[in-house]
Amino acid sequence: MSIIHLSNVVVITGASGGVGRATAREYARKGYKVGLIARGKEGLEGARKDVDALGGKGLAIQADLADFEQVDAAAQKIEEELGPISIWINNAMNSVFSPVKEMKAEEYKRVTDVTYLGQVYGTMAAYKRMQKRNSGSIILVGSALSYRGIPLQSAYCASKHAIQGFFDSFRTELIHDHSNINLSMVHLPAMNTTQFGWVKSRLPKKGKPMGKIYQPEVAARAIYYASHHKRRTVYVGSATAQTIIGNKLFPGLLDHLLAKTGYSGQQTENAEEPGRAHNLWNPIPEDRGSHGTFDHQAVDHSLELEATTTHKNTTAVLAVVTAALSAGLIHWLRKKS
Repeated sequence: MSIIHLSNVVVITGASGGVGRATAREYARKGYKVGLIARGKEGLEGARKDVDALGGKGLAIQADLADFEQVDAAAQKIEEELGPISIWINNAMNSVFSPVKEMKAEEYKRVTDVTYLGQVYGTMAAYKRMQKRNSGSIILVGSALSYRGIPLQSAYCASKHAIQGFFDSFRTELIHDHSNINLSMVHLPAMNTTQFGWVKSRLPKKGKPMGKIYQPEVAARAIYYASHHKRRTVYVGSATAQTIIGNKLFPGLLDHLLAKTGYSGQQTENAEEPGRAHNLWNPIPEDRGSHGTFDHQAVDHSLELEATTTHKNTTAVLAVVTAALSAGLIHWLRKKS
C-alpha cells in the first residue's frame, strides 16, 4: 500500500556522506526539499550542493545526533524554512573497530549515543511534529548486524540490536493508537561508504566491509521505497537475508564461523596508518562524498530489493537464500571436519 504524504519535505540524518549522502540525492531527483543533518560542515555543504543541482532544495544544519536538544532544534528550523516534515530518515552512525578487551567505556557510550540514541532522538523529534498531523513516515536504518553481532564491532552491533528493539516497541504502540504514521526499518548489508576511512580503529590493517559489498545508491533506493510504502521491514542484499536467517537457524555455528573469518574478513591487505584521524568525537573537516574505496568490488543492484519493490513473491527469493546459506554452512563444516 502506498503512502500519501502531505508535503515533499524529507529529513536525513548523517547526510554528509555514505548512505545519507546517496539518499539525499535520491530524494532530490524526485523534487524533494531535503533537510540535511550531520556534524561535518564540509560534507553537509557538499550534500546541499548535490541536492540543489539535482532539482531539490537543500537545507544543511550542523547538529550532533547524540544531543536531543540539537536534533529537536534542527527539526524546528527545517519546518520553519522548508515546511512540514513528511519523511524522517534516521541514518547517522559511528563505530569503533576494536576487540572488546581494548575498548574504553567512553567509546561504548559515544557509539551508543550516536548510533542508537541518535535514531531514538530523531524519531522523537519527527513524531512530535507528525503526531499533530497524523501523517508521515519515519525510517530507521538497520543492518544485518541488528540480528547478528560480529567480532571487532561490538559497540556498533549492540547499538543496531537496540534500534531493532526500539522499532518493535514503538511500531506496536503506533498500531495500538491507530496512528496513520508509518514506521519502517531498512536493513542493510555491507556498503561501500566513507565510514571505513573515518571510524576509529585499532586494527593492524585498514578496515573493509565484510562479505558482498553494495553501493550506497542501492540503500538509497530501498529507503525511498520504504518511506512511500507500508512495509514493516525491507531487506537489502542477499547477505542480509542470509545473516538474519542463518542466525535464527545456526547461531552457535555462526559463532565459530565468524571467529574463524571475522577478523581477516574485515581487514584489507594494507596496513592502517598510525594515528589516522577519526570521527568518533569530532567530524573530519573534509567532504568525501558517498562512496568509499571499494568501487571495484561493490555491486549496484540487489535481487531481494528488486523483488520487494516490484511486488514479486519474496518467499521464493528467501527460499533460495536459505538453501544457499545452508549449502554454504554444510560446505564449511565439511572443510572443518
